[in-house]
Amino acid sequence: GSHTQLEDTAPRIVEHPTDLLVSKGEPATLSCKAEGRPAPAVEWYKDGERVETDREDPRSHRTLLPGGSLFFLRILHGRRGKPDEGVYVCVARNYLGEATSRNASLEVAGE
Repeated sequence: GSHTQLEDTAPRIVEHPTDLLVSKGEPATLSCKAEGRPAPAVEWYKDGERVETDREDPRSHRTLLPGGSLFFLRILHGRRGKPDEGVYVCVARNYLGEATSRNASLEVAGE
């Protein structure tokens, strides 16, 4: 019986988001990929606040992709606010711990 039990491992980020410069109204993707066992849950934070995605709000223009990346259907940018501009990090968690990605800034081009 050479049955090897796979050990649970704390999350680690294997693909980090990179800075983005996006035209308003265009789609964008902030990459994040995490490994761990059990598979970690990924959350995004912008300027320290948790980012809501369509998992919480079906009308959201932000989607958490299956691998953990954050997809924007279109970058929102109005005279009243810049809801998507900011510094993002992705955090992967499982019961053994958590891993935080590098910071990635998202800027909206033009104006």
